Amino acid sequence: MQHDEVIWQVIRHKHCSFMSKITTGIFCRNPYNVTGICNRSSCPLANSRYATIRDHDGVFYLYMKTIERAHKPNDLWERVKLPRNYEKALELIDKHLMYWSKLLVHKIKQRLTKMTQMRIRMRKLALKTREKIMTTPRKEKKREARREEKAEKAAVLDKAIEKELLARLENGIYDGIYNLPFNKFLQTLDTDELQAEDENEEESEVEYVEGNFELEEEDDIEDLGMKDYHISNGMTLVCVEHEEGGERQKVTF
Repeated sequence: MQHDEVIWQVIRHKHCSFMSKITTGIFCRNPYNVTGICNRSSCPLANSRYATIRDHDGVFYLYMKTIERAHKPNDLWERVKLPRNYEKALELIDKHLMYWSKLLVHKIKQRLTKMTQMRIRMRKLALKTREKIMTTPRKEKKREARREEKAEKAAVLDKAIEKELLARLENGIYDGIYNLPFNKFLQTLDTDELQAEDENEEESEVEYVEGNFELEEEDDIEDLGMKDYHISNGMTLVCVEHEEGGERQKVTF
């Protein structure tokens, strides 16, 4: 048979795994404790008739324990779900704890009030956008710095290799192109074409052209109205017809 006074004397003066002694007082870490204080009226182990409120993922439950179920640990606590409305939850507590101790009912209502206020504050904080401070270990910072330094060195080396390969390609050291990206290849060709065009513009070319004076002379003669001409003994005879005073005259020279 369970004897509450004997259990309290043992766990209060000898040893209790839920007891926590600090400078401000003695507290209880048992999740079923109503007040969190280690005393005779609030101890869930030393009271065969006990009730409390617990939170499960934002839902409040009323837990009740009676002496009739002390021999069945699996069914020791009776659980009743409380509504989210504060006033309806108080009415349900009064209904289930009608004949219980007034002091215990008052403590349970105080716990319900505190837990409801805490839930409201949690919702408000969840809606606010706050800055999250993240700490970075020193080892991780040093590791990242070393990686950045190695990456910079590798980038400089890659650029130097690329310049050297392009220079060798321009000098004609390689017969073909090996492992050169197509975009880089097109860029190199465009650069070479632009340089060649600039050189051609700078150098002025001299051209020699054969003159066709006979055709030019024929054009001039036709313009003057000269029709008959021939070359004889190194001299040119030209016949010119013109009109003077309404008569057509022919002159040879």
